[in-house]
Amino acid sequence: MKRTPNTSHAFKWSWLRHAVQVAVLLLFAAPLLLAGWGLFGVSVGGDDPVPTPADLPFFGSLSSSSIGGLSLLDPFGVLQVVAASKTFELDWLLFALPIVVFYGLVRARAFCGWVCPTNLLLELVDALRRKLGIKVSEAPVPRHAKLWTALAVLALSAVASVPVFEAFSPIGAVNKGILFGSVAGLWTLGAVVAAELFWGHRVWCRSLCPLGGFYEAIGRAGLVNVKYDRTACIHCDACRKACLADPSILDPVLTERDAVVRAGDCMACGSCVDACPTHALSMGLGKDVKPTETSKPSEKVPPVLSS
Repeated sequence: MKRTPNTSHAFKWSWLRHAVQVAVLLLFAAPLLLAGWGLFGVSVGGDDPVPTPADLPFFGSLSSSSIGGLSLLDPFGVLQVVAASKTFELDWLLFALPIVVFYGLVRARAFCGWVCPTNLLLELVDALRRKLGIKVSEAPVPRHAKLWTALAVLALSAVASVPVFEAFSPIGAVNKGILFGSVAGLWTLGAVVAAELFWGHRVWCRSLCPLGGFYEAIGRAGLVNVKYDRTACIHCDACRKACLADPSILDPVLTERDAVVRAGDCMACGSCVDACPTHALSMGLGKDVKPTETSKPSEKVPPVLSS
């Protein structure tokens, strides 16, 4: 028997996720403020010496940070440096490995959903577009294109001998712009916002971001997954409309071929869980065993979203 829709959720994953996104921004800003420095590259105070933020227990950005003397590096940034310099240092691997292990255990694209400041900004842009009633394409670029974008960035880094994405990353434009007043990637950020407003829904995060492509490549191994209760599903399509990653990643569960969202694209953002009126979707640990091939598919396939 199908459950009666219930739109009253006592808890929203989106609330927690937005709180974490803001907390990450504040975490990186805190050392500068505690040391008496300003944000956006603005100096504070007179000629008196002020402490160096790098001397504090935590300091850095999403590209490179230090926690209690332990250096952490963006693994995709490390790959770019290796390609650009044509050299390899063991320290680079050791400093990037904790990040790879953490997101690999959780879910690699959890970075995109829970940490990336560009995603937070684009969710606000998404809300603005809906409020203005602007219609855009739902999928102008295939979602796996970002895998090829990531490979292209590495190839260009090798050819140009510079870490290419670091020079135009909209993620750095937000993160490093707030912290240090960096303008690198600012034009890219403007183009991404314009594309979100007038071209395609979530087109950067879903299809073009090379960092998202890198995390998609290692994303299937995560322990945090969206699980599906087929007895509760009423096929209302609310989850597909809410999905930040790409609605197609929900197809294997909605057509009852699987019981958990396995796609490396999944951000574990919880938007689909929040949107489900019957609690057919939930966040959980581990991956259920795939149903056998003899499992009977649902007679009702979710409709394709229109733009």
